[in-house]
Amino acid sequence: MRGSVLPSVQMKKSFAWRPQLMKDIMIMSKSRPRPPLKRPTWIIALVSFVCVFFTAAYFYPPRSSATCYLFSSSGCTVFGKDPPGPARELTDDETASDVVVKEILKTPPLQSKNPKIAFMFLTPGTLPFEELWENFFQGHEDKFTVYVHASKQKPVHVSRYFVDRDVHSEQVVWGKFSMVEAEKRLLANALLDPDNQHFVLLSDSCIPLHNFDYVYNYLMYTNVSFIDCFVDPGPHGTGRYSEHMLPEVEKKDFRKGSQWFSMKRQHAIVMMADSLYYTKFKLYCRPNMDGRNCYSDEHYLPTFFQMKDPSGLANWSVTYVDWSEGKWHPRAYRTQDVTYDLLRNITSIAESTHITSEDKKQLLTTPCLWNGMKRPCFLFARKFYPETLGKLLQLFSNYTKV
Repeated sequence: MRGSVLPSVQMKKSFAWRPQLMKDIMIMSKSRPRPPLKRPTWIIALVSFVCVFFTAAYFYPPRSSATCYLFSSSGCTVFGKDPPGPARELTDDETASDVVVKEILKTPPLQSKNPKIAFMFLTPGTLPFEELWENFFQGHEDKFTVYVHASKQKPVHVSRYFVDRDVHSEQVVWGKFSMVEAEKRLLANALLDPDNQHFVLLSDSCIPLHNFDYVYNYLMYTNVSFIDCFVDPGPHGTGRYSEHMLPEVEKKDFRKGSQWFSMKRQHAIVMMADSLYYTKFKLYCRPNMDGRNCYSDEHYLPTFFQMKDPSGLANWSVTYVDWSEGKWHPRAYRTQDVTYDLLRNITSIAESTHITSEDKKQLLTTPCLWNGMKRPCFLFARKFYPETLGKLLQLFSNYTKV
C-alpha cells in the first residue's frame, strides 16, 4: 500500500510547483527582452557584388589577361589590343641565323690565362693623342692590344704601343656603310688573338677618363656589352626605317645608338657570324634612300643585338659625347674648354641620357647599372681637338684618379 500511495503524493507535488515555474519563466522573459535578429549585411553586399560582376562580364567582354583566363571570349583583348596571333613563320635565313647566334651565346668563350682588352682605333690618319694613350697604357703591357684602322692616309706613330699595329684598311666615308665595314674589319683582326676578351671601338678624338686598372676591371668583370640602344620615335630614329627590311627587321625592333661600342668576345663573334641583318642594313639603311637618310653605324648594332640578345646589353656607351647643343655634330672641346672640373664632372656622371628627335623632344634618362650597382657611366670621352693634348697631359694624373 505504501508503494502505491507514494507516487500519487509525488505527482501532486510535481503539479504543485509547475504553475510557479511557468510564472517565473514568463517574468524572466519579460524582464530580459530578446534583441531583434540582425541581418548579415556583409553577406548580402558580397552576393550583390558577385551578381553584378558576373552580369557585367557576360555583357562586356573582359580586357585583362587574368579575366580573359576566367571568361574565354572571342572578343577578349589584353590591355586594349587584340590578342597576339600565331608567331610569324621564320624564313630559312632567319632560322639559320637564330641557330648560329644561340649556339655562340650559350657556348662560354675559351678561358684565357691572360685576358686582354682590344683597343680599336678608327681614324682618318695619324692619331693626335698617342702620347696621352701611352701614359694610360704604360705598365700594363700584358693586358691590352692596339689596332689602328686609318682610312685616308698611313698614320705616323709616336708611341711604341701603336707602332706596327695598323690593320689593312679601306676608304671610310662618314654616313656610309663603309663605317660598319671598318668596324667589322677591326673586330676580325682583334679576334685573331684568343686572349682578347673585350673590344673597344675608339675614334681619333677619344681620350681616357680613368686610369687603366679602373677601365680594365670595369670591362672585364661585367657580363654585358656596352652597346648604346634606345627607341627614338622621331624622324632621325624610327623615321629612318624602311619597309624593305621586312620581314626580318620590323619597325618595332628598329633602334638607335652611338657607334662607339665596347663588346664582349661572344658578341664580337656573333657580329662576325651575321650576314643576314648585315646585308639588310647595307642595302636598305643608307643616305638618300626613299627620301630618308639612314646611317647604319647608328642603327645596325643596336637593332641587331636588341633582337638577338637584349638582356646582354647595357644600352649605353661607355664613351661620353655631348649632344646638348642640338646640332648635327656633338660639342667639340678646345684648349680653353679643358679643365680639371670639366673632366671630373664627366667622370662622375652616373645616368645615361638620350634625346629623341620629334618636334617635342624627349629627354630619356636611365641610371648606369654595373652588375646591379649604380656606377659612373663613362670610361672615355670625345670630341677633343688635337690642340688640347698639352692640357690633357698636364691634367691626366689628377683627373684619372679614382
